[in-house]
Amino acid sequence: MKFIFADSLDMVDPGYDMLTDRLSPGRKPYWDDVYPHEILGYAPYDGMLVSRGIVGDHRVPGKYTHSQAQRFRREGARRFLRLDRPEFKDLQIFGDCGAFTYVNELEPPYSPEEMVEFYDDCGFTHGCSVDHIIFDFDEEFEGLDGGTDEARRRFEITLDNASAFLSASKRLSNRFVPMGAVQGWSPGSMAIAAQRLVAMGYSYLAIGGMVPLKSYQIRSCLRAIRSSVPPETQIHVLGFAKADEIASFVPLDITSFDTTSPLIRAFKDEKQNYFLPSNESDRLRYFTAIRVPQSIENPRLQRLVKRGLFRAEDLTRLEAKALDALRAFDRDEAEVDEALSPVMAYNAILIHEQPIEDVKSSAKLKTIADRYRHTLTNRPWRSCSCPICQSAQIDVAIFRASNRNKRRGIHNLHVFRTLVQGVTGGIAQ
Repeated sequence: MKFIFADSLDMVDPGYDMLTDRLSPGRKPYWDDVYPHEILGYAPYDGMLVSRGIVGDHRVPGKYTHSQAQRFRREGARRFLRLDRPEFKDLQIFGDCGAFTYVNELEPPYSPEEMVEFYDDCGFTHGCSVDHIIFDFDEEFEGLDGGTDEARRRFEITLDNASAFLSASKRLSNRFVPMGAVQGWSPGSMAIAAQRLVAMGYSYLAIGGMVPLKSYQIRSCLRAIRSSVPPETQIHVLGFAKADEIASFVPLDITSFDTTSPLIRAFKDEKQNYFLPSNESDRLRYFTAIRVPQSIENPRLQRLVKRGLFRAEDLTRLEAKALDALRAFDRDEAEVDEALSPVMAYNAILIHEQPIEDVKSSAKLKTIADRYRHTLTNRPWRSCSCPICQSAQIDVAIFRASNRNKRRGIHNLHVFRTLVQGVTGGIAQ
């Protein structure tokens, strides 16, 4: 099972100074920043996925600037993603249409022929046909029973586009593997879609619409699809984020899946920000990153200053005390509670907009303090040999600016791929 990282320019400044929270002097984004496989020195994934919606154009605004989008088309995906070095030559580059970016449109904005040209021009190794997301789901329906009129309309659009996409790929390009996108409102409808795609000539299917589903629902869909297609048919799951349940999907013979979840959870999850392997080979241990936001840049803290509730210099002083205490703890010059006390004094203002003295009995503060204490007591960064943790030490576990948080996400990618390889019989990096 191959782990494909869904990228959206997730880069970091290699010269970022964590002690001063300063970027490299004269830094030029993209040109000076590095991808996860560059800062680690190895790829923490088996390939990368770039969505057409992330690249963007005049119809669908993407995350790339106009010049970046032009460069991507001109230089190709491998060079743009800096996968053109010999050690990365075997990494696959997947592409999809970015269906979430046009989910509210009546029709997809891209034609099958246009997507074939995009994948071919940019040197993708694999490209998904043009789908239209179906969010309806009911596992009780069999075959093509059920489904709203809109779901059925999108079902047919997706299959019609797949047929035209495969024909165009044979006519215009033989340089990437065409993948037939599956959409449906039930396991049965997805199985029928898969059957039709195989009948068209697809040998690799991309299963869409999985993001909002629970794990047991995804397994139900995959079982139905797997039982309806030849055993040699390859299956890719789009947007798979069930890290702790990878082992339960191994029997379903998945070829590949893509996700950005390990990186995103470093700064968007409420409590599971830092990953470590556990004693169970198919599970992870999670730790909460310790929040010490920049007082002069945090919008909530700045609003408190503008309202006259706190002075900016007092917030900056509390921030500095929290950071100093955490770093003293990492040098073994302070105990857990000595480090935690100034952190919670700062967090009290961040969470309750009141001094710690006024909210000492807060249940929410106690919960957060317990999570932070767990992180500090275990010192997880000392258990990891990845270059991020070796260089950043405790700073990798401090929730602060983007460059720091994304580094924690890159560490998570390293741990997650190790988990996947262990569960599926691969050799960990």
